[in-house]
Amino acid sequence: MKNNSHSLLIGYLAWIFGFMGAHRFYYGRPISGTIYFFTLGLLGIGWLVDLFLIPGMDRKADRRYDEGSFNYSLAWLLLIFLGLFGVHRFYMGKFVSGILWLLTAGLFGLGWLYDLWTLNEQVHECNRQP
Repeated sequence: MKNNSHSLLIGYLAWIFGFMGAHRFYYGRPISGTIYFFTLGLLGIGWLVDLFLIPGMDRKADRRYDEGSFNYSLAWLLLIFLGLFGVHRFYMGKFVSGILWLLTAGLFGLGWLYDLWTLNEQVHECNRQP
């Protein structure tokens, strides 16, 4: 059975904001995502090239991250839109840190940035637990 941990559709939707590195963070590439963020997608050139590279990034993410009870795409949407309130952490069953995020606006935004870098690994670990 083929693992399909990440969505190609979400990857392309994130690509719209790819000049900020969104699709690269989603596919588990935080270093290049950060570079894209600070260089506006390598001055737009890398962003355009990635339009053709997304299917490969999707396949690699599907091989790298395990499917399970927690959906990567949902976790990412919760992080992006409600991450400062810790909703993505509540979703993964991390209630103590979820409450901490809720009371401190994602640890004053720094915890939200940390989660941007590590969310795929966090979901992967949650999915590996019985």
